[in-house]
Amino acid sequence: MSHEHISQSISTVHPIRLSHGHNAEVWDSQGKRYIDFVGGIGVLNLGHCHPRIVAAIQRQAGQLTHYAFNAAPHEPYIEFMQRLAAFIPVSYPVSGMLTNSGAEAAENALKIARGATGRTAVIAFDGGFHGRTLATLNLNGKVAPYKQKVGVLPGPVYHLPYPSADNGVSCEEALKAMQRLFSVEIDVAEVACFIVEPVQGEAGFLALDRSFAQAMRRFCDEHGILLIADEIQSGFGRTGQRFAFSRLGIEPDLILLGKSIGGGLPLGAVVGRKELLDALPKGGLGGTYSGNPIACAAALATLEEMTDQHLQAWGERQERAIVERYQRWKSSGRYPCLGRLSGVGAMRGIELLNQHGEPAPELLSNLLASARDAGLLLMPSGKSRHIIRLLAPLTTEPEVFEEGLDILQDCLARR
Repeated sequence: MSHEHISQSISTVHPIRLSHGHNAEVWDSQGKRYIDFVGGIGVLNLGHCHPRIVAAIQRQAGQLTHYAFNAAPHEPYIEFMQRLAAFIPVSYPVSGMLTNSGAEAAENALKIARGATGRTAVIAFDGGFHGRTLATLNLNGKVAPYKQKVGVLPGPVYHLPYPSADNGVSCEEALKAMQRLFSVEIDVAEVACFIVEPVQGEAGFLALDRSFAQAMRRFCDEHGILLIADEIQSGFGRTGQRFAFSRLGIEPDLILLGKSIGGGLPLGAVVGRKELLDALPKGGLGGTYSGNPIACAAALATLEEMTDQHLQAWGERQERAIVERYQRWKSSGRYPCLGRLSGVGAMRGIELLNQHGEPAPELLSNLLASARDAGLLLMPSGKSRHIIRLLAPLTTEPEVFEEGLDILQDCLARR
């Protein structure tokens, strides 16, 4: 089967053709089995074909496959939004809207921020990733390949350094850069919102500095600026809690959701303070497919599985396995290519370095191929694409997870 009718501007990491999957295992069209540490790039926190989700999809498909909520409301949308609002760990009343994807959630959050504040400027962060649509491209803190050859992007958008123990940028450095920004580049009174990932995904699983997060929250409150938390990749248990912003001791005004919200079906959401979600005129929000009944049914089944007890147990189990294995590798001295271990909970990155201590993207590219040959699918991340991104389903059986780490260990030993 040829790829000639698929745009060559779409890049794929693994040159295989998947046939089917179960939890953390997938099989290609030739019947070869792989352990999946990619999880649809964070979409499958509950794994492939979770029986509860599959049953919900099948049941809903026999009742109502689609209706545009803007035309006539349907029960799955209403019920899911009620459950989702209760699932968001904030102190204020939550309202929201469903979208088709995380990028669409980000686009709508920008509209909401403009409508609520009457301002247009956005502050984003170096290394951030918020989508591939035209407005979200400008939010991204990286040019190649996302911003290349597309010309002037919607704005205004300004970027600050992202402070994290994982990248060596301190809270003080970021605050100094913020002070300079508002002294030199833009009047703070023109800023509608800050948008930030509590744990950056594309950049290599960098956890936001807690002190900076709290200082940013205070600054936003002082100046009437909204704070948007992008939890598209870090949410729904990936860090061991419902959402990563809880680790920072802050409450965002708007929260972007996607990826694992729908158990594998296309779905996203913007949720937050009710007065903000109601700021635009009637008809200012919505979409034909947004909140499709089948996707909502899958999302309801997903939330039913994501109890705090489950999320904590799953996150702690994977975190413990990753940290213990990494520390063993590091202390042995047998893996000179190993750099730092980044991230929190089960959202972890492993940096690969060359003999000079510099990022080694070629090394990771070779590792991805050798791991795939051995039956393990991995995903790159980081500015230089030199960080292994670990996104195995949270429900991965311990023996399967250990098998995957064994394969990774064998491949690292050959570097």
